[in-house]
Amino acid sequence: FFQKTLTAVKNWFTLFGWPEGQNPISIPYSLRRDVCKVEMTSSQENASKPNLGKATKTLYDMVFHLSGQLLPGLTAYQSLPLDPVERILQLHWQHSTLLAFLKSQGASLPHVLPEFLLEPDDYKKWIEVQTGLKGPLAEGKGSGVSSEQQLLVLEDSMLERVSTRVWTDVLLQLYKVFVLPRVCSGGIPELFTSGKLQSMPRIKAEPLSSNIYSPPERVILTWLNKHYEENRETVWKDCQQGEVPPKRWIVNFDRDLLDGLVLAAQLAAYCPYLITTHFVRMYTNARSAEQLLHNNLILVSAMHAVRLFIGIKV
Repeated sequence: FFQKTLTAVKNWFTLFGWPEGQNPISIPYSLRRDVCKVEMTSSQENASKPNLGKATKTLYDMVFHLSGQLLPGLTAYQSLPLDPVERILQLHWQHSTLLAFLKSQGASLPHVLPEFLLEPDDYKKWIEVQTGLKGPLAEGKGSGVSSEQQLLVLEDSMLERVSTRVWTDVLLQLYKVFVLPRVCSGGIPELFTSGKLQSMPRIKAEPLSSNIYSPPERVILTWLNKHYEENRETVWKDCQQGEVPPKRWIVNFDRDLLDGLVLAAQLAAYCPYLITTHFVRMYTNARSAEQLLHNNLILVSAMHAVRLFIGIKV
């Protein structure tokens, strides 16, 4: 399950997470690596902006693209010093700033420590630096650990697993606080004006009505219910592989979408010409894995037909 989640997150952020089009990412490798435009020494500080780093897309470019805000204290052309100790402290401070910024926007990341976002060699160097720091120095900018705190030292194999997990969680929380809120919840009553929908149970959008889905996610579920119920009879009235599918109440994003019918109904609402070319060949009561595969092959083919290339595998 976690591997499927990681793949989905990687695909979405590769396609939609960056300014000026797609940018392939790997979790956690490219995210740990691309944290600055260029590394400079103190003697270069007064030089003009370097050209070498302009093509590099950093994590902070992604955050700015999704949120419209630069992180406090960071610039678009953030640089790192070459001195190893200063570099580690600067990196740790940047990650601390990122986490603090996301938490201020509503992200839930209590399990993520800034040092877990570092590359393995940088993590080891940070541990060495922290072990060597004493007294007030340990509480300075970027050091991250006070004299009362205990260092959490991870083995190499554990560090890689933790790093992959926390970077995935950071991206999921980025999506939660900057992408999902764009879904407007004001139109839920209007979605049920159709006569077919009057008898259907409602999905409440209030923040405390679910401990699983956020209000924007529940708006999307309502939208799925609306189009499925309004279009199922139209889409599959001439179905070649069964009768018109029965009513269903769509309350989750996994089991209720497995057979492809719900998503096909959404596509048909906006692209009705796909009904005769694709959707009439779907099984409306899919039982076996082969029938489910058949339906989703048709669904993905329909997406490609309208040039909806979003990296979804059958």
